[in-house]
Amino acid sequence: MVGKRQALRPSVRRAAIHEIIEKTGGASVDALAERFDASTETVRRDLNALAKAGRVRKVHGGAVKASITPEGLFEERLAVNAQAKQEIAEKLSKLVEPGQSIMMDTGSTTLVCAGALAHVRDLTVITNSVRIAQTIASVNNGSRVILLGGTYRTDNSQTVGAHTCSEISRIRTDHVVLTVTGFDGSGAYDFSESEAQIARAMAENTGALTVVADSSKFGRNSTFKVCNLERIDRLVLESNPLPDAKAALIAAGIAVI
Repeated sequence: MVGKRQALRPSVRRAAIHEIIEKTGGASVDALAERFDASTETVRRDLNALAKAGRVRKVHGGAVKASITPEGLFEERLAVNAQAKQEIAEKLSKLVEPGQSIMMDTGSTTLVCAGALAHVRDLTVITNSVRIAQTIASVNNGSRVILLGGTYRTDNSQTVGAHTCSEISRIRTDHVVLTVTGFDGSGAYDFSESEAQIARAMAENTGALTVVADSSKFGRNSTFKVCNLERIDRLVLESNPLPDAKAALIAAGIAVI
């Protein structure tokens, strides 16, 4: 008969848990308890200790990486996971019908999506992104663009601020398409406070909310909350998420595409 595996010292187990979260981006209490043959109460104490030390960030049902990294220059972000973004864009274009209205925020993924949507006829696209507006308008297929006013920021060629949010509040669309810096079991987040403010205003629209994000955004830590998972109607990815993540998304009522 094989005896029970010897329990690790708390310091060793916590170091191992931290390493797993750093490598994978996040982990659930249940998965860690099974991995280390420990009780869920023990794992929660470990995560509390790691969070107190600033080594992880606790979320509902587990923890994610504590490190927060700025997104970088827009052109650099466009080049990251470029193939994945193109696949996401093609999927999104099949969800939108000619004649519909769409509100889109600023982001490298939404800009690539705009390239695909430019070939869908007779759309009305409302955006705070000058680049998205130019992309849609460059194809003469009956679509029109409404560029939201506000404070202009040259870094991402976008408008932000209270005036932009005020304009958003007076518009209703069939679709809202947002990109995010990261998301986990507690919701979707953005690194920029001003961009999160715009995204929150758009998320209050009655249109079906679609988040477009490549799979690297799972478990990625960020600062400013955009919305709870339950507000998201569809999540368009380039590939299927891991089973645990997909189960959490489906449980929140999100259609994973």
